[in-house]
Amino acid sequence: MQQIIDTHIHVWDLQKADYPWLQNDTSILNQTWRIEQLNEAREQTGITNGVLVQASGNLEDTELMLEAARNTAWINGVVCWLPLMNTNATEQLLEEKFLKEKYFNGVRHQIHDEQNAKWLLQPAVINSLKILAQKNIPYDVVAVLPQHIETVLEVAQKIPELKMVFDHLAQPPIKTKERFGQWGDLMKAASKHKNFYAKISGLGTTSGDFKNWCAEDVKPYMAFALENFGTERCFCGGDWPVALLAGSYEKAWGIYTTVINNLVDKQTSDKIFFNNAQQFYNL
Repeated sequence: MQQIIDTHIHVWDLQKADYPWLQNDTSILNQTWRIEQLNEAREQTGITNGVLVQASGNLEDTELMLEAARNTAWINGVVCWLPLMNTNATEQLLEEKFLKEKYFNGVRHQIHDEQNAKWLLQPAVINSLKILAQKNIPYDVVAVLPQHIETVLEVAQKIPELKMVFDHLAQPPIKTKERFGQWGDLMKAASKHKNFYAKISGLGTTSGDFKNWCAEDVKPYMAFALENFGTERCFCGGDWPVALLAGSYEKAWGIYTTVINNLVDKQTSDKIFFNNAQQFYNL
């Protein structure tokens, strides 16, 4: 059986942490989601391992994920939140807590929820990211605008040794079927930096066609990522439970595995489904 790491799973508990982005949300997402709720679909899908990814900018959310990881045999790592705006606090939390934490494997901030698209370029944040680079801690980028990709290209110039991955392929233009426009130009530029990786995830919601999206819709963008970043710097994520807005967990993974197995041989798909993520997140 092929080993597959789902590198993008969320859990949240509305009683234990604050999730500002869920305020006024009327979808299925505005409720508590626990890792146990994924068990059946995960077994059906054949996912063998998983990484939890932050869902809010507070330490309560991070603690919730770490607790879920400690109690869930197939979860191998957690992409946590750190107060990057406060370099001293970031350093202190790393030294006193996170570097001793078995499941701490990366950091993310929801830059797409910040009004300033160049949030990452603030001096304090850059200094915090430099600490991550020094300690070989990877950073997840939530880029939803071209300006976000432009910003992290500047970050890469300032901190070339920082490993970064574009969550959800940085929102390719699946909806408009554009091949590949401004997104493509910027992602090509990013792919030239050896420490940029591409996470194939969240493409159902990105497509905008929640009911009918299919392999043919996303294949050109997945192929583009594999071609430009190379099969050594791409891996996959299910984006549960957000992806449920665009159909089942099984549907999303069925599409990703079908397209990848169609584009590459078994040895290469093993890298994309397992080895690359293991290496990126130091699992």
